[in-house]
Amino acid sequence: MLFELRQSLLLLLTATIWGLSFVAQSVGMDHVGPFTFTASRMALGTLVLLPWVFFARRRLARNRPDTYAERTTPAYRKRLLLGGFLCSLCLFAGESLQQFGLVHDTEVGKAGFITALYIVIVPFLGFFLGKRVSKLVLVAVVLSLVGLWYLCVPPEGFSIELGDFFIFLCAFVFSLHILVISHFVTRVDGVELAVTQFAFGSVIAALMMLIFEDPTIEGLRGALIAILWAGIMSNGLAYTLQIVGQRGMNDTVASLIMSLESVVSVLAGWAILGEVLSERELLGCVLMAGAVVLAQLPQPKSAGKPQTESRLGSDATEAA
Repeated sequence: MLFELRQSLLLLLTATIWGLSFVAQSVGMDHVGPFTFTASRMALGTLVLLPWVFFARRRLARNRPDTYAERTTPAYRKRLLLGGFLCSLCLFAGESLQQFGLVHDTEVGKAGFITALYIVIVPFLGFFLGKRVSKLVLVAVVLSLVGLWYLCVPPEGFSIELGDFFIFLCAFVFSLHILVISHFVTRVDGVELAVTQFAFGSVIAALMMLIFEDPTIEGLRGALIAILWAGIMSNGLAYTLQIVGQRGMNDTVASLIMSLESVVSVLAGWAILGEVLSERELLGCVLMAGAVVLAQLPQPKSAGKPQTESRLGSDATEAA
């Protein structure tokens, strides 16, 4: 009982950090462009995880020399680089689209809920890979779409903000990210996959930054706190906590706890940024939250394996 409580608290802390990161991103966008912010947070995530990778490798070489030898083969390095590169493309696109959404005045709470749609989108992407979708998930999708309508469309007419569209694309790309990682995380070490994707992603984002943006020292200084939070706490620490917290936990329970990041983002937007949601938008939030929970419920065996992967897969060794 105490073990499960500890694991649940670790996952709740993970969700809290992810939810608060929406506030950091929104604040950071007042000073730097989306590519600058993304490049900075990914570079920090790389620096945070590298010491752990070196430490884990040294311990592996000492305690499990056979496994260490396997991880130094050319075949393993090829899988790691390929997986890291593909994951970095998805992560870069997802984080950049999220930044663009916040640039176009999408509120932090709304962004958190729309991003949470990745939990519903994943099973449908899996359907095109030959995985069946249950009726329960179909109901969750319809419920989430209704919630999205109430959250984004004002009573006076159909008007979805451009930022909402970017955030939805972000949710779709994060869904691809989940599926790519679920493929590679059983073939390479999760932490090494994480640091590789951050390294590739930071280079891609830096190139885009140099082409499309003109970062300044003043801008970076103004966004420093937000960049430090997103890079160290979200990209580095939160995904590491996810690894530890998921050990020994039921996948469905773990996913439910981590999906609370969307709730945290709403509370953070209200408490820190002073954002206010109308009754209509609150109803949309409730419906989308219900869809997120419904999509995580255990599926009938006839529907195939439930798609309850976390944002970075359910392997106990992963981090990113």
